[in-house]
Amino acid sequence: MKTRSLLIGFILTTLFISAKAQQYVSPTTPPQTGRSPGVKVKLISSNSSTKTYCLVFAEGDEILSGLKEFAVKYKVTSAHFVGIGDAGSSKFGWYDKTRKMFKVNELHNFAEITSLAGDITLSKGNPVVHAHINLATEDGLVHGGHLLEAFVNPTLQVIVTVEPIPLYKRLDEASGIMIIDPDLKK
Repeated sequence: MKTRSLLIGFILTTLFISAKAQQYVSPTTPPQTGRSPGVKVKLISSNSSTKTYCLVFAEGDEILSGLKEFAVKYKVTSAHFVGIGDAGSSKFGWYDKTRKMFKVNELHNFAEITSLAGDITLSKGNPVVHAHINLATEDGLVHGGHLLEAFVNPTLQVIVTVEPIPLYKRLDEASGIMIIDPDLKK
């Protein structure tokens, strides 16, 4: 009888945990700014009108916030970037086409950022940062998707190449996501 009660308790607990509401966020939600005070920027290459910068994030800096602040300060209208480092906590999304929303996945512990890649474009005159991230946990598993939020711990290095020709994004009504439209001129 005791085993049966334990089994029922286990099943109920499992059902409760799996019934917990899954969080979803809009793909057009902009990142919060002001959460990356420790980012250091250095111009490492400049030829003609293309410039390459190294951004070094400090512990506690939020990645999207720092990239957006960089884009605003340096008036970036078109760029691409790659990075590696570490995160103390992170949120990343998987795009659910039926809901037209990102299903939020989270890591609440240290993970190696094995890959960070993305671009910076414009929409309605404002820089838009789009990034994907891969995070490796201590068990060797890699988790990833669309970067929603990640706090650096202890560091992150991002190489940003800024191009001279602006790229613009628009909302694609069919998919519900912002896409680059090479034909847009503002």
